[in-house]
Amino acid sequence: MRKFEKLNNDVILPKRQTKFSAGYDFYNPKDILIKSKEKVIIQTHIRCIMEDDEFLSLHIRSSLGIKYGLMLANVTGIIDKDYYGNSDNHGHILVSVINTSDEDYLLKKNERFVQGIFQKYLTVDDDKTINDRIGGIGSTN
Repeated sequence: MRKFEKLNNDVILPKRQTKFSAGYDFYNPKDILIKSKEKVIIQTHIRCIMEDDEFLSLHIRSSLGIKYGLMLANVTGIIDKDYYGNSDNHGHILVSVINTSDEDYLLKKNERFVQGIFQKYLTVDDDKTINDRIGGIGSTN
């Protein structure tokens, strides 16, 4: 099973814009002014269920990066399958955005700002990892 869930009824679930789009666009839940050279954390109010061998990669929408200098603080966000339901935030996807330009940018409510792409991954044959995630962002030291 693979699906998005709302943590707040006022948000729009991520969706693809065309039948061949790889990415599911995430919608900004409220107006956020991102000042020049500032970093903000955006609460999407979305969480995601995935298969055991999948992750969700998050990327800034190219138009925001090219035209307005916005980028993700970690360049590409990786949401692991076990991030869903973690004890720190129950899988709430947070996105850190930096404004690298010299101009402030108003990210408007319901504006599409990042896209999530589901991807499969492989492990090595002798992988014996048994640890479970016990928290949210930065919990896998």
